[in-house]
Amino acid sequence: MMFSAATRNSQMVLPLALSLPDALAIAPRAVVTQTLVELIAMIVLVRLLPATVPRKTTIP
Repeated sequence: MMFSAATRNSQMVLPLALSLPDALAIAPRAVVTQTLVELIAMIVLVRLLPATVPRKTTIP
């Protein structure tokens, strides 16, 4: 649940950004940059979440 809230699946938007006119040529770069930011955030979350989220304990 934590990971799905952190990403927006920007690769689904990339074909739309590539089809925009030349006046909006920066759009694909923005999508790729967002993808890289999400990747870095996911790497950070993989490292931090196990240490910060309490484990589910069972009562005997």
